[in-house]
Amino acid sequence: MKIDLSGRNALVTGSTRGIGREIAAALAECGAKVGIVGRDQAKAAEVAAAIGGGAQGFAADVSDTAQVTALIEQAEAAFGGVDILVNNAGLTRDNLLLRIKDDDWDAVLDANLKGAFAAIRAVTRGMMKRRWGRIINISSVVGLTGNKGQANYSASKAGLIGLTKAVAQELASRNILCNAIAPGFIETDMTAALTAEAREALAARIPLARLGKPADVAAAVAFLASEQASYITGQVLVVDGGMVM
Repeated sequence: MKIDLSGRNALVTGSTRGIGREIAAALAECGAKVGIVGRDQAKAAEVAAAIGGGAQGFAADVSDTAQVTALIEQAEAAFGGVDILVNNAGLTRDNLLLRIKDDDWDAVLDANLKGAFAAIRAVTRGMMKRRWGRIINISSVVGLTGNKGQANYSASKAGLIGLTKAVAQELASRNILCNAIAPGFIETDMTAALTAEAREALAARIPLARLGKPADVAAAVAFLASEQASYITGQVLVVDGGMVM
C-alpha cells in the first residue's frame, strides 16, 4: 500500500542536511508540501528548490522560542496550515559529566527539547481546529539507554520521549497523533568521519551488522505521518538495526 500524503503540509526542522533532509524528501515524494527549516535562509531555500513539489525554505533557531513561534506562523501563512510537524533539529555538546558546563547543558536542552515543545505548542491550535495532525519527534536510542559522555544529549532525548507521551494523551481526542522515532547509528556526516576500525566496532554491536541509512528513518516518519498509522499514538519506534531490544 503506497503512502499518500497529497493535500498535507509538513514542516521538518533541521532539514537542510542529513536525516532531516531525507525526511523532507520522503514526505515530498509521498505528495506533501514540505517546509524546510534551518538556521540559514539561503540554504533552506536551496534545499527546498532541490526537493521541489512546492517545498519552501524557512529560517529559525529552534532554541529561541520566539523564532519557533514565528516559524509556525510563517509556515501556516505560506501553506494554509501545518498538518505534519517533524521535530528533527538538534545538536550535541558531548563531554564527560564533570566537564559539562552549564552553557553546554542549556544549549542542548534548549535546542533538542525546548525547541520541540515550542513548535508543538505553536502548531497545535491549527491542528485542533482542523481535527487532524501528526507530530513526530526524532529522539534517539540514547534517550532509552543513556550514553557515556552524553548526559545532556541523553537527557534531552529522554525528555523528548516523555513529551511525546504527554502530548499524545492530551491531544488524542482531537485526532492529533504524537509519536517518537529513536534512531540508532545512522550514516551521517558525523559517522562518515569515523575510522574503519570504529565503524567495524559499531557494526559489531548491531544485529543487522550495518549502520542505518537516513532513508530508514525517513521511511518510518512517512509511515507515522500517514493514514496507515491512524491508530498509533504515544509510541517510540526504534530504528536501530536491533541494537536496543
